Amino acid sequence: MIRTEEMLLNVGPQHPSTHGVFRIVLKIDGEIIKEATPVIGYLHRGTEKIAENLQYTQIIPYTDRMDYLAAMTNNYILCHAVETMMAMEIPERADYLRVIVMELGRIASHLVWFGTYLLDIGAMSPFLYAFREREAIINLLTEISGGRLTFNYMRVGGVKWDAPDGWIDKVREFVPYMREQLAGYHDLVTGNEIFMARIKGVGAYSKEDALSYSLSGANLRCTGVKWDLRKNEPYSIYDRFNFDVPVFHEGDALARYNCRMAEIEEALKIVEQAVEQFPEEGPFMAKVPRIIKPPAGETYVRIESPRGEIGCYIASKGKKEPYRLKFRRPSFYNLQILPKLLEGENISNLIAILGGIDIVLGEVDG
Repeated sequence: MIRTEEMLLNVGPQHPSTHGVFRIVLKIDGEIIKEATPVIGYLHRGTEKIAENLQYTQIIPYTDRMDYLAAMTNNYILCHAVETMMAMEIPERADYLRVIVMELGRIASHLVWFGTYLLDIGAMSPFLYAFREREAIINLLTEISGGRLTFNYMRVGGVKWDAPDGWIDKVREFVPYMREQLAGYHDLVTGNEIFMARIKGVGAYSKEDALSYSLSGANLRCTGVKWDLRKNEPYSIYDRFNFDVPVFHEGDALARYNCRMAEIEEALKIVEQAVEQFPEEGPFMAKVPRIIKPPAGETYVRIESPRGEIGCYIASKGKKEPYRLKFRRPSFYNLQILPKLLEGENISNLIAILGGIDIVLGEVDG
């Protein structure tokens, strides 16, 4: 009879495949995980508390640093919350610019996930290709915002400045290029039987589990739940665009992969329509007071980030700083299901399951 002894194993916070400073304490019996305890907080900076001492415009750069792969989306959620409190009407040109940069950011975020996930499970080439296309998007976002990763482009009432001459044409040219490369990704990876065998059936959970753990984004839609705030609770000008909400029903790592790859195609559809509808002229900022003071009260708004539902709660006492500010961070919620998924799994599937969730630690820790 083979006798084994339970062992305690630390994975991270330095491990490159934990996608940031994330630590998992594992109890293993041989190669089987008996218990997994996530340890977070290594990147905690107290963003929400710091915000109580800052004017609203000063808070925007802090949102960049939460999910640093979706800075445009994070910029928007804060501005959207303040604008909702102030019942502010946003110029049409600004709305189109916001949608274009947010959807480009969504594609770039999914490309980072695609490349690093394939690297996690042993494939080098897709990582290099994905970062090549991401670089094209980053160049576009740098040209319009002046930043490279933390863009700080949104402003309460609109955007920091207008699109440079010729920028919209560059975005228009990018769409067919990205579609061509995406087809190449599918040829290289999606139909690869080694890849399919590696993640099919791994880390599966049910629709009921996804809902009970408050999962969102691809982590929810991979179980067949068709929920995307751009469709279900349209904000900005998303109701002007034709796009689908991809869903898969298996609930495993392969379904999450398929969801995100399909979402790249849908984001390209939105960008394509937005550049065709883009107003030729008009302001990019609403008339905003020099010092922004939302009226006393509370508001909560939510939007669809690349990782799922991100929300922003603001309590105001009519001053230039928020009385209280709180973010609902999708990575934090999506990570909760990890101990359940790892229990009873072989340790070889640990990173394949963790990487499939697509977390950003800056957003988990806040």
